[in-house]
Amino acid sequence: MDFGSFLAALQDTTEVFSAQDVILTIVLSFVLALVIGQVYRATHRGVAYSQSYVQTLVLMAMVVGIIMLVIGSNIARAFTLVGALSIVRFRNAIKETRDVGYVFFAMAIGMACGTRFYLLAVLSTLVIAGLLWAMDHYNFFAKDASSQLLKIRLPGDMPYATLFDAVFARHLNRYELIAMETVQAGTLLELVYSVEAKRGIDVQAFLRDLATLNANNKVALITGQQEVDL
Repeated sequence: MDFGSFLAALQDTTEVFSAQDVILTIVLSFVLALVIGQVYRATHRGVAYSQSYVQTLVLMAMVVGIIMLVIGSNIARAFTLVGALSIVRFRNAIKETRDVGYVFFAMAIGMACGTRFYLLAVLSTLVIAGLLWAMDHYNFFAKDASSQLLKIRLPGDMPYATLFDAVFARHLNRYELIAMETVQAGTLLELVYSVEAKRGIDVQAFLRDLATLNANNKVALITGQQEVDL
């Protein structure tokens, strides 16, 4: 039996899709997911970039495409797959809410390819990817002044309520105490502020002013607070 006869025999058993459908679904899902991955990499900001996550997006698009081929229009298969996939548990938390959108993006493209809406898949990928790139390039929805985290350690018995008010007034537009905890066996108190610095401030001078008030204990100013665990 040659390869063509083998494929024909397989097609006779599946009936609902051909070998060409399978190959086209996988290849198109892969190519379009590569576009999604490239846009994600180009527009990603911060330190939490993961190559494994992007590769998972590509894999997810292809797998979802195959799942949609298997389901077809058969309701029984759909419920069977839902039951089978419900046992899967994921332990890796997604830190950036934007990443969740890319997961759904890849899934939607895989679904479109798997249900043979090939034109829809291609056009949707190009249009959505273009819009995502434009939002990043033109910095849509960015605030004029970004918030930062300020962590200050001071002796546990030092009063802190108004200790830094004068320094904050000189260097900051806004500040808010959002957390506090004891560290180093209770000998130090760590204060965590959400702050918005004035334009053009001297950061080194700001940190020096704080250090003179907290007995030269640790002071840290962190940019990108959405990527940092308190």
